[in-house]
Amino acid sequence: MPHKIGFVVVSSSGHEDGFSARELMLHAPTVSGWRSPRFCQFPQEIVVQMVGRCRMRKLQLLAHQYMIPSKVEFYVSESLPECFAPHQAERFRRLGYVSLCDNEKTGCRARELKSVHVDAVGQFLKLVFHQNHTNKYNIYNQVALVAINIIGDPADLDESNLASREKLIDHYLGHSTEDPALEGTCTGKSDYISPLDDLAFDMYQDPEVAQIIRRLDEQKREAVQQERYDYAKKLKQAIADLQKVGERLGRYEVEKRCAVEKEDYDLAKHKKRQMEQYRSRAYAQLELHSLVEAELPLTRSASPRRQPPALPPPAQEERGTENRLAEPFLQEKPSVRALNASPEHHAADRPLPTTHPRLKGHREPLPHDERPLPAARKLPGAAAAEPDKSDGDISEVPRVGAVGEPEPLTEKALREASSAIDVLGETLVAGAYSKTWSHREDALLALYEQLAGMPVGTPKEELKSVLRAAVFLVRRAIRDIVTPVFQASLRLLKMAITQYIPRHKLSKVETTHCVERTIPVLLARTGDSSARLRVMASNFIQEMALFKEVKSLQMIPAYLVQPLKANASAHLAMSQMDLLARLLKDLGTDGTGFTVDNVMKFAARALEHRVYEVRETAVRVVLHMYRQHRALVPEYLPPDDSAARKNVLYKTIFEGFAKIDGRPTEDAEIGAQKKAVTEEAEKQKKEEIKVLQGQLAVLKEMQAEVQEKESEAASTERPDTLGSGAAPPSAPDAPESHYLDHLCIFCGERSEAFTEEGLDLHYWKRCLMLTRCEHCRQVVEVSSLTEHLLTECDRKDGFGKCFRCSEAVPKEDLPRHIKAKDCHPAKPERLANRCPLCHENFPPGEEAWKAHLMGPAGCTMNLRRTHVLHKAPPPPQGED
Repeated sequence: MPHKIGFVVVSSSGHEDGFSARELMLHAPTVSGWRSPRFCQFPQEIVVQMVGRCRMRKLQLLAHQYMIPSKVEFYVSESLPECFAPHQAERFRRLGYVSLCDNEKTGCRARELKSVHVDAVGQFLKLVFHQNHTNKYNIYNQVALVAINIIGDPADLDESNLASREKLIDHYLGHSTEDPALEGTCTGKSDYISPLDDLAFDMYQDPEVAQIIRRLDEQKREAVQQERYDYAKKLKQAIADLQKVGERLGRYEVEKRCAVEKEDYDLAKHKKRQMEQYRSRAYAQLELHSLVEAELPLTRSASPRRQPPALPPPAQEERGTENRLAEPFLQEKPSVRALNASPEHHAADRPLPTTHPRLKGHREPLPHDERPLPAARKLPGAAAAEPDKSDGDISEVPRVGAVGEPEPLTEKALREASSAIDVLGETLVAGAYSKTWSHREDALLALYEQLAGMPVGTPKEELKSVLRAAVFLVRRAIRDIVTPVFQASLRLLKMAITQYIPRHKLSKVETTHCVERTIPVLLARTGDSSARLRVMASNFIQEMALFKEVKSLQMIPAYLVQPLKANASAHLAMSQMDLLARLLKDLGTDGTGFTVDNVMKFAARALEHRVYEVRETAVRVVLHMYRQHRALVPEYLPPDDSAARKNVLYKTIFEGFAKIDGRPTEDAEIGAQKKAVTEEAEKQKKEEIKVLQGQLAVLKEMQAEVQEKESEAASTERPDTLGSGAAPPSAPDAPESHYLDHLCIFCGERSEAFTEEGLDLHYWKRCLMLTRCEHCRQVVEVSSLTEHLLTECDRKDGFGKCFRCSEAVPKEDLPRHIKAKDCHPAKPERLANRCPLCHENFPPGEEAWKAHLMGPAGCTMNLRRTHVLHKAPPPPQGED
């Protein structure tokens, strides 16, 4: 069975003072590892010699948090060259390489553990480190390695008999090598690697506890061989509990080392005493000495309700994030993070296209040398999260509990809630994790009573520890799909914020912690598929935002104005928008976390959301903000023009602004214009009827005169025409043939002086309806002067039309004219005429032109109005 292989460092390219490569021979939480010299040449090399010739199965590298090489190559050799020269590099056989992440996502605060599966035989291993990743912390361009672990078998071990024996047993039992029922089992398998040999185990375990765990593990294997399964089960549970103890002691050791480096010897002394007390108490509770020395059965005592509160975690460089090596006791949910896959997939992380190395005895070399080694990223909790599977136990399967009591915690839950168990006890936490909802509710109610009964004189550290453990369970219960459990979590959270913290006079930091840990989960529940839970979550968030302890923090408004995610559910978007609208009315924008800027930016984006209800609520928010800040709100919206009003939402908003300001809205203005046009049309119709009636009267008088003249002519010509067959001319022809004589057809003036030459003179100088073009000297009607300048004039290419006033403007003046916006806007032709002389709008129709140009109150810019106009009767329109 593969196990940890001891080694010594033979040589290295160099090292920084105090960080020799020989540090790699030690595995403990406080080791510093190897660092290259400052501004060194690359590549850097380290050669290690194993205790004997062996078959390597697994290599593990623990990288530094910011001194990270871009690539590490592996070479193996049977013997050591006399000197390390380039021409003797062939003495080492290249295995491949692995790439390391630049650690930018974690801000260079976590360390990466790279696990590489290999199948190679040799006694010497050479590691070649290439150019470092650049970051702001690595100012000397160094590379470093915190630890290296080699797992394998002695090379001279004859595995043929063992392999054939396993195959014979599998064949007899009817098991195949790919049987999923056997996945994860390890008893008797020659390629099984114990979690206790994993690098993460030694790097985050107290050395003394690690040795005790290994001794218990040996006793457990012996008990299994002797078929003492009850005793083996108790040993397995003791190992799991000791792993938590070792991790905590390892953390205390790191904190003590940091205190010594900072010369804070009081804290270091306190940490040392805390370690001694915790170690002795843990050993006594686990009855460890009885197990190790007399092999007596272990009666596992329950975890204490309260333990000494943990001090702040060590330096940030020891903290971990997703897909990085991290200390499990610093994480809230290490086991969950250990299951998450890394978002990055380097070539080194993909296995080679061959069978898994642990299932093959030999691997043929690839035709090319640039081959990445198969690597698997592990977290430090992985070693402890993999229990001994000799009894076929799986960590995810809970142990059966007593009837009517919550079932015991799984291994995963024990690791996840270890901090809460230390403070609240395993019984209460087991109830909160139970699969039975009534147990979960009872656990929250019991926790409620515990917090309510805490005496006032309790030390602050203990109060804080209890509160944070309670918030941890509340955060979990908020996600519960059972309504009573969800309601119990809300009641507990409300009591913690409004009663527990004020009564014990805890700082605002604790209130901030409560809000930070619960508000994101509560907001997520506002998008729940259950309408009842959505309403409960929304109402509680609104209520919590109005707590005087929370209101002063101004935190909840900051969460509500976060941009809506494109892939968020419709329920979640509507709830967030509705919550913002409700709280905006309750809190306002004066020192509450809501500002004109963040609210209007959020509302402007919400106006474009795909859900109609979100857009509708955003309109209400904008109008509410406009009532409070009329001068600032329009800056976040498009200008109020025809293009923007094509959007129904913006038209509604601008109409709402007008109503708030007391201005007439566009609809009201259009209605007034329509009414004015209708009245004008009625008035014009009446005037036209009056004119027609006058024209009819004139025609009748003319007809009577013609008939009278015809009768006189007939009486005088009757003797001469009795014998004649010629017919008299038709009566109407006589007046029609002479009516237009001496008449101006434009202004209607009649004069005996209007001969052919007289009319030309009248048109050229005096007719009030005509004017001369200043550019081509042609006489044109005033009503068609603009059209003449744009289409007929000899200088038409020098004119352009203003889109605002619709008049002809010289092209060199047109840009300045449009930019100045001094011209009076023209109305549509169906609504008004436009005079090119005085630039005024007046009612439509031909008669209106005469009234404007010839009337006493007409156009003031008509220069021909220097003499008195004697208006002739209007001409007839045709036969009656």
